[in-house]
Amino acid sequence: MSNFAAVANPAVVKRFAVIGHPVAHSLSPRIHAAFGKQTGIALEYTTIDAEPEQFDVRLAEFAAEGGVGANVTLPHKGRAAAFCTSLTERARRAGAVNTLIRTGTGWEGDNTDGVGLVRDLTERHGLDLRERRTLLLGAGGAARGVAPALLDAGIGDLFIINRTPERADALADALAQPGRVHPRYFSDIASIGTFDLIVNATSATRDAKLPTLPVALAGPRTAAVDLSYGEVAIPFLAWARAAGAHDCIDGLGMLVEQAAESFQRWHNVRPETDAVYAAILAGHDALVTAD
Repeated sequence: MSNFAAVANPAVVKRFAVIGHPVAHSLSPRIHAAFGKQTGIALEYTTIDAEPEQFDVRLAEFAAEGGVGANVTLPHKGRAAAFCTSLTERARRAGAVNTLIRTGTGWEGDNTDGVGLVRDLTERHGLDLRERRTLLLGAGGAARGVAPALLDAGIGDLFIINRTPERADALADALAQPGRVHPRYFSDIASIGTFDLIVNATSATRDAKLPTLPVALAGPRTAAVDLSYGEVAIPFLAWARAAGAHDCIDGLGMLVEQAAESFQRWHNVRPETDAVYAAILAGHDALVTAD
């Protein structure tokens, strides 16, 4: 017997989308279609390509056409947070939004990236994150989405490095744990030691610009995680393997888990993720990037 106690009327098809640039590659429509089939919920989920200056207009058009929920991917997560009329606590802490819920007064913003990442690492991959000395590469919307959840999961000190030092400083300030969170510059990278967890949250590999990383950053206990998947994740994970990291994990599992959390926000039903993850994993080899 199904454990899904509440399903929507299958005659009522609600409209959802993922908005980003570029976005045609996104796996989110496939994932949410699978969740809908699994739970008996009728839905339509499409992609909306919007350049940075088009975000507000395209989202307003989507709402006018009956859209009731959306995911947000690069490069709009920060803009989405500013656009919303209300934010959940985890979106407020992140300063970035990846999930939009239409309300009577506008859009509510949430961020499911962090819980998706932690659930994937701890439940699917069996990692114990507690006290892990952690390096976060990047300080944009993706990094902001996962940093609070990593801290809540019990990691040790968190070091943040970004190509623009001011953004690393700003994220560290926003996290408001100065004894535990340390912004650093790329000029410092050779001297900051070895890490138990390294998370690549940069978009640099989209442009084949992965910065040079010393192999000394990784050790035999290190888990190296790229928030992207497919070809975009290859350079960082290849570096991690060459550096001797124990675990090399891409962002596909996080993508599925954050989608499940978004699905629950929209439909009040939590889908089961393992079968969907396995099906997506079997067919994603030709796909090139992450949400």
